Amino acid sequence: MIGTGFIYGVAGLMFAAFGILSLTDRASPKRFGNAAFYAVLAISFLLGGRLGDVGNGILVLALVAIAGSGAMGRGGRATTTLDQRRVEAARLGNRIFLPALIIPAAALGGTVLFRAVPSLVDPKQATLVALTCGVLIALVAMHLWFRPRVATPLAEGVRLMDAIGWAAVLPQMLASLGAVFALAGVGDVVGGLAGHAIPEGSLIGAVLAYTLGMALFTMIMGNAFAAFPVMAAAIGIPLLVRHYGGDPAVVAAIGMLSGFCGTLMTPMAANFNLVPAALLELKDRNAVIRAQVPTALPLLAVNIGLLYWLGFR
Repeated sequence: MIGTGFIYGVAGLMFAAFGILSLTDRASPKRFGNAAFYAVLAISFLLGGRLGDVGNGILVLALVAIAGSGAMGRGGRATTTLDQRRVEAARLGNRIFLPALIIPAAALGGTVLFRAVPSLVDPKQATLVALTCGVLIALVAMHLWFRPRVATPLAEGVRLMDAIGWAAVLPQMLASLGAVFALAGVGDVVGGLAGHAIPEGSLIGAVLAYTLGMALFTMIMGNAFAAFPVMAAAIGIPLLVRHYGGDPAVVAAIGMLSGFCGTLMTPMAANFNLVPAALLELKDRNAVIRAQVPTALPLLAVNIGLLYWLGFR
């Protein structure tokens, strides 16, 4: 049965290729650090299921050590010149985005198809398997249409990953941190503090504590997925769902949306807010955050209202 093993295998082979390309990039002074980082990621994806918790924990510490030591940087490999890219962009126009549309189409169609044949694909992983297949199909279509060199997609992938750097794995790290906090009982501690601050019988007080808490914890931890287990255990489940009878789906969905408002306002969400500034070579590294705050605050207010009006019918 096709499941996460297939997905992790494709990702692992991709990172292994990135590591090889980085190691052979003699124009990059950080090629050994980049290669080591991608090699550790490849091992995690390809062999993580066999290494156990301790083995994977060691790999995580290795990733942190490589990134924290400053051993990573942009590669020196160039697949095309600026003039060549301008010529190709003018020739292809918006048609260049057509292969990318294959991915969501394949993900949607594959999800429906795979769930109809549960003996072939794990129904719980049908969407992710379909998404992975969509990426591979788009890659083949791109090769047939644009006729690039075989290694060009991988070289461009390395270039993009080098530009993003360690922040590429930050969402997974922070999501894991949220799970650790939840297991450590941080949610219970926060819930106890919130219980003293929220007036007895005040639904709007509980809603405000939950939504603002999601935004604040997301700003601190850098990821709404990390904040959600804590705030759900502290306020979402015990107060909003059990005590006030809220709809769990609405409470969870709008809670995450409130957290995303916090994502827009924090440098801790480096992959969203600092990486774009670096890629665009902006002088102000917080320029993206400054542009997003006027949108994030009204959206947070709207989410508070939506949860109060829709979550407790």
